[in-house]
Amino acid sequence: MVSSFISAAQPEIIPWINTFFIFFLQSLPLLPGSNKMRGRMVSYMKRSLGYMERHFIALTVIVIGALHMIAPRFTLDQLLTIGGTLRGLYPLQILTLILALLFMVTVYLMSRPRPIYLVDHACFKPPASCRVPFSTFMEHSRLNLKEAPDSVEFQMRLLSRSGLGEETCLPPAIHYIPPTPDMEAARREAEMVIFSALESLFEQTGLSPKNIDILIVNCSLFSPTPSLSAMVINKYKLRNNIKSFNLSGMGCSAGLISIGLAQDLLQVHPNSNAVVVSTEIITPNYYQGKDKDKLLPNCLFRMGGAAILLSNRWWSDGWRAKYKLAHVVRTHRGSDDRAYRCVFEEQDREGKVGISLSKELMAIAGSTLQTNIATLGPLVLPVTEQIMFVVNCIGRRYFRRRWEVYMPNFKRAFEHFCIHAGGRAVIDTLQMRLALSDEHVEASRMTLHRFGNTSSSSLWYELSYIEAKGRMRKGDRVWQIAFGSGFKCNSAVWICNRRISKPKHGGPWEDCIDRYPVEIPRVAVL
Repeated sequence: MVSSFISAAQPEIIPWINTFFIFFLQSLPLLPGSNKMRGRMVSYMKRSLGYMERHFIALTVIVIGALHMIAPRFTLDQLLTIGGTLRGLYPLQILTLILALLFMVTVYLMSRPRPIYLVDHACFKPPASCRVPFSTFMEHSRLNLKEAPDSVEFQMRLLSRSGLGEETCLPPAIHYIPPTPDMEAARREAEMVIFSALESLFEQTGLSPKNIDILIVNCSLFSPTPSLSAMVINKYKLRNNIKSFNLSGMGCSAGLISIGLAQDLLQVHPNSNAVVVSTEIITPNYYQGKDKDKLLPNCLFRMGGAAILLSNRWWSDGWRAKYKLAHVVRTHRGSDDRAYRCVFEEQDREGKVGISLSKELMAIAGSTLQTNIATLGPLVLPVTEQIMFVVNCIGRRYFRRRWEVYMPNFKRAFEHFCIHAGGRAVIDTLQMRLALSDEHVEASRMTLHRFGNTSSSSLWYELSYIEAKGRMRKGDRVWQIAFGSGFKCNSAVWICNRRISKPKHGGPWEDCIDRYPVEIPRVAVL
């Protein structure tokens, strides 16, 4: 009934609102301040007016509902007094009061950040035909590097200490002797990984491809033309007004960069969703030379990909979403030459392209993590931990105390940790620096063992592991940490939105979760 009354009154009131705002905007040049400030006020008022016009009925119902809740707190005499005061006002004054109240509600609704929900995610599970046991990998290395037995021996030592298992997978083109890393093979791998992950996501969420508003695809080393995002649009015949982005060259931390980009886009596009695809295409980047500093990626990187659905629709997706995004913190050390070159793609003396990893990589990763933590800590840590950290900094800086740098206890801020499975050394270093238990890094170690280093998608295999083990509870906090070339350290904090039960079917861990965790030897026998 109230809604019907408001609908009938809306055509009469909206013109008056327009007149009121036009008068206000015309008076702005008379106000003190810079032209830039007045321009911002004009822009903000115009947006506020548009918002009020679009949501006039809803805003009025909110105001009436609020008054209805407040009214019982007053006595009858007080209400009569208020009523007498209002009867003494002119209709224009009453309407101005109502509009002012509506405007304050509008400003509040427009200024608060929109909640970003992770509805669900899906990971690509490579077929068994792509599996590369240690024996197969070493046999191919011996055949491909006949003239460099020392490089073969070097790879054997790396693989035995890598933390990888016998079930990791490489794309079909790498199984040939010699490998055939051409453009067509790379496209086939991209289609297999990306389309499989998206199909699983659509099945899990019931999302129709036609309903995707924002598409972000990140792949660091394979950047064809047309782009991978265009490939997805063509495959699923997505809308012609979709907002699509393709990120390349940003390393293993590009997945969280994509999440940050999606967060920013969803803040300015209401009633929207975003699909993020994170992967790394191995085929064109498998190094076939002899330089030892470029052979390490061959031993660690494996096939993988993930698709993630984000949404700001709290009324339709908030109740079913698995997680709510709390923070994204990015740290970039590209201004430091050592950090910039510690992960570097270049040619060797024979003209073969590979990725060189510096011996200083772990030290640079540790210092970059320290910077990232300094920004993230105040957002998530309890007050007592923050006080101890500040006291430690003051003591070391101003009183010349020979104290060790205090590392806050992040176990008090998070229940789960997803550390980028970049290699055993990466996980060991972060476990030591953050003083984490073996259980806290279990998801990362098992992901490295089962799937290898899948680059930017490794964080989602780890999150799937925690869910498959049935350890995720409503209210649990998750910290995702990733490192990437450049050099970057990025963090994302998620809050579990509902109880997540073990998946009954599907998922990358479906056929092996009961076998994990497994004991991983320091040195595997090849």
